[in-house]
Amino acid sequence: LQGLDDPNFPNVTYRRGASGTLSSVLRGTGIRVQTIVIASQNSTPAEIAEDYDLPHTQVQEALGFYEIHRAEIDAHIQAEAALEPKDE
Repeated sequence: LQGLDDPNFPNVTYRRGASGTLSSVLRGTGIRVQTIVIASQNSTPAEIAEDYDLPHTQVQEALGFYEIHRAEIDAHIQAEAALEPKDE
């Protein structure tokens, strides 16, 4: 999927998920950027790096990538949230 990668974020690439949707992932890990973004709502970048066994720089890069590609990643997060059963 060349051409989609953002040269400013060498640790982030795209992978086609089971549903056929492209997701941004941390290169070499399979951890999606949106996973890091969601984790960042309750954890510091250092805590995320420890929890996911990632270098701190990769977590920072994922969050930086999110700042630039926020609309795209928010859309992925919302689409997945819509698929989850609601516990009411």
